[in-house]
Amino acid sequence: MTKLSVNINKIAVVRNSRGGNLPDVVRAAEDIERFGADGITVHPRPDGRHIRYADVRELKRVLRTELNVEGNPIPSFVDLVLETRPAQVTLVPDAPDAITSSAGWDTLANREFLTAIAAKFRERGIRVSIFVDPDPRMVAGAKACGADRVELYTEAYAREYAADPAAAVAPYLAAAEEARRQGLGLNAGHDLSLENLRYYLTRIPWTDEVSIGHALICDALYYGLENTVQLYRRESGH
Repeated sequence: MTKLSVNINKIAVVRNSRGGNLPDVVRAAEDIERFGADGITVHPRPDGRHIRYADVRELKRVLRTELNVEGNPIPSFVDLVLETRPAQVTLVPDAPDAITSSAGWDTLANREFLTAIAAKFRERGIRVSIFVDPDPRMVAGAKACGADRVELYTEAYAREYAADPAAAVAPYLAAAEEARRQGLGLNAGHDLSLENLRYYLTRIPWTDEVSIGHALICDALYYGLENTVQLYRRESGH
């Protein structure tokens, strides 16, 4: 069974657009847990335009399921993760001004840096996932860096799914098979939706976790948050 981690960044975007605390990000996360999600994902960025560092601290205090904190391991992010000790940290090579994640790590070119960062987190008992493109070489490189898991960047799969699902998933299947050979756990995320999630997991059923935010929150505007979490649980094999 693949776990569903719900990314709540978009809820924070709505809050930040008006100031104050509506919607309440922490309450929303607790509700999403209660509705059946297996975890909560957040991706704090340096400009605080959605999830803020203070949110991460409060979420760690109240959540009962796994907290996954994503981000570029700049010094302030590293300090935050070491302080809050989430269940998982996902290393993403975002530029500070990135609208959203747009590429995985080159784990070969950045091996020395990623190895040092991964060791620092693992020493504190934090599971380390490295965000990579669907390239078996990058997956093997993540293993060499000391990662526990890789997260496959699924934007290309989502973009190409409607035209040819089998072709869209093929590079992900190859990367996932490499992860299994390497003994790495396997996550996936970015633009997964009710339309394309089931097919992906049917082809790669050993996926440990999917992280879904934008599509899920958009769907919740129509279906309601509780119902939407249940719909995604169903698509992920619950």
